[in-house]
Amino acid sequence: MRRTSALIAGGGPAGAVAALLLARHGAAPVLLERSRGTPDALCGGFLSWRTLASLRQIGVEPDGHVVRRVVLFAGGRRSESPLPAPAIGLSRRRLDAFLLEAAQAAGAGVERGVTIRSAEGRTLHTGDGATVVGETLFLATGKHDLRGAMRDADPGADPAMGVRVRLGPHPALTRLVGDAIELHAFAGGYGGLVAQEDGSANLCMALRRSRLRAAGDLPALLRVLAVECPALGERLAYIGETPTIDAIANVPYGWRARATETGVYRLGDQAGVIPSLAGEGMGIAIASAIRAVAAWQRQGAAGAIGYQHDLARALRRPILLAGLLRTLAEDRRGSTLLLAGGRVPWLVGRAAAWTRVDQMPAYQS
Repeated sequence: MRRTSALIAGGGPAGAVAALLLARHGAAPVLLERSRGTPDALCGGFLSWRTLASLRQIGVEPDGHVVRRVVLFAGGRRSESPLPAPAIGLSRRRLDAFLLEAAQAAGAGVERGVTIRSAEGRTLHTGDGATVVGETLFLATGKHDLRGAMRDADPGADPAMGVRVRLGPHPALTRLVGDAIELHAFAGGYGGLVAQEDGSANLCMALRRSRLRAAGDLPALLRVLAVECPALGERLAYIGETPTIDAIANVPYGWRARATETGVYRLGDQAGVIPSLAGEGMGIAIASAIRAVAAWQRQGAAGAIGYQHDLARALRRPILLAGLLRTLAEDRRGSTLLLAGGRVPWLVGRAAAWTRVDQMPAYQS
């Protein structure tokens, strides 16, 4: 059995930022990550202006494809509005590698290729039969639940699923998308598309499981959506002959962790799952890590309970509003309201601001 003062489960943005900040404060954190390399992840690819400000405040500033507009497509119509401030499109492959390298440079221990099978409080059991115990555990496994630390979310009769596909790279695709983040609304779901730093585009969709059942499989579903949504179909033409389509079932959009146990800090999607059309998943991951380390600085393992309560309260408005926008996007009449609102820049700016989450201002570098 191994013991460490600060144990981190997961090497995505939440886990990597927590490792970076903990290492700066001499905690000698150990981060366990299941992938041996740094593959692209299912969700992400967009960093809002608020998220970039949080990263700059902790001395991290990634480069990416600059995004200045939001464009909404629904029922053959479109609306466009400027973002409140520039954001960036950045692949998870590049972002995760960048943050993990920064954590390692600060002194964090990053162990790759370690599968975590289950958790018991602050104890992790790995695939090779080992047991690792942390005085404090930072749970950052993303949208994937960990046995023993499952989220108490009801998937409902027609649960949501996440689907991601990479398009391009191609110069024509870059010209088509430009400096926009696009929202494509359709019955039973929506897709968000943004250009990445390498000229490709990341398409992340959230849709009801019934859409997949009706189509038969994921390639067939994409063909159906290409016909149903002409603008999306124009972009799907750059999918390539043998695309990799990633998917995850039963995504608990709208869930928040309102409680935890002493010594267990839940980060990112293990703390709250915001509908992806808000573009704030990465923001929550990074802000939760900053908040968690600030609480750990003040109270150590005992700070987890207060941290989780405060974070749940901070996430309430962003997640509720994003849930309302998701409901509108999935419905034909609702998407008409979204289009109308998308033509009013100040309204888009307010919705964008109200779906952001702040890092804790008490963090000290």
